[in-house]
Amino acid sequence: EVQLVESGGGLVQPGGSLRLSCAASGFTFSTYGMTWVRQAPGKGLEWVSSISGSGANTRYLDSVKGRFTISRDNAKNTLYLQLNSLKTEDTAMYYCLKSWMVVSIPSGQGTQVTVSS
Repeated sequence: EVQLVESGGGLVQPGGSLRLSCAASGFTFSTYGMTWVRQAPGKGLEWVSSISGSGANTRYLDSVKGRFTISRDNAKNTLYLQLNSLKTEDTAMYYCLKSWMVVSIPSGQGTQVTVSS
């Protein structure tokens, strides 16, 4: 059974940083691309970033380029998203998906990121 458990969210001031983690189990992690999506209050799911199985290829939503960094540790079956220079519009629930650039209904509970002064 595929399990994805997100963590690392919190309340941070504009300009602050957070590091999100996604612990994966139930599949061969290193052979799958992974994706972060987010859902702001009252809005639909928004694709944020994807990384290939090897980590060699990454993609970012234009509005987060230069601020967010996706990475993975295949030895630890863990996906990361480093969030820097956070803005109020980054406030959302963040989810990880077992996919390459495909948005689907998340199976995990997500981790809440709130950017507010």
